[in-house]
Amino acid sequence: MMEIFQYEFMQRAFIAGVMVAITCPLIGIFIVLRRLSMIGDTLSHASLAGIAAGMLWGFYPFWGALMFSVVGAVAIEKLRKTFSKYAEISNSIILSTGIGLAVVMIGLAKGFNTDLMGYMFGSIAAVNSQDIYIMGTLSLIIIISVVILHKKLFYIAFDEEGAQISGIAVSFLNMYLTILTGLTVVVSMRIVGIFMVSSMLVVPVAAAIQTGKGFIKTIIISVLFALISVIFGLILSYYLDIAPGGTIVLLSVAILLGVLFIKAVRKGK
Repeated sequence: MMEIFQYEFMQRAFIAGVMVAITCPLIGIFIVLRRLSMIGDTLSHASLAGIAAGMLWGFYPFWGALMFSVVGAVAIEKLRKTFSKYAEISNSIILSTGIGLAVVMIGLAKGFNTDLMGYMFGSIAAVNSQDIYIMGTLSLIIIISVVILHKKLFYIAFDEEGAQISGIAVSFLNMYLTILTGLTVVVSMRIVGIFMVSSMLVVPVAAAIQTGKGFIKTIIISVLFALISVIFGLILSYYLDIAPGGTIVLLSVAILLGVLFIKAVRKGK
């Protein structure tokens, strides 16, 4: 099995995969606690529009995905304030806009190509050195941000009004968390694929929450589950020649089902 590491593209894929496995649960825990799981899907569609723009106008698609996901994140928070009684509408509006722009630009670019498919569904061969540098920088920003802000983000997740009364800049942190989610989508799309990023934000966290541990332990367990899914998913995708994104997500779901089964068995005793 170790022979796969003699290939540079597999080395890059595993480095990128570890970044995905760490960053997704770190942001996903706050998304799940705040019942905002759809944000991942929304921003992934916004980033797809950015990738399509890059391919249409000839600049590096990663930068397009980053720009569109950040703009989408800001737009979501602005719309959440505009539609305060129907906050979930903001996700639908940005998701629809993102997929609409993507479809139009893909059409103008005369259809799909293999690189676009790699962004959409993940690819272990497509990760290059430039991707690794960008992903590494974004991952570092995400990790440092969560380490510094996790207590305030946790407080907001459970009692937003109380946090505001206590002097926490709730509006700013809400905006920043959504932007961090957009960055996480960009970090993850090369390995997992745009259409499955949301699963990696939510499923490992959902499995970890079922263990009933404390907040910090839940984060650690969710990262561990994500690492298992990513590492074994990449290995299986290499040897079976199947899409890495789908394989990783299915393994993550299998872990969740396993945790639920063990929990049910323990309750039955």
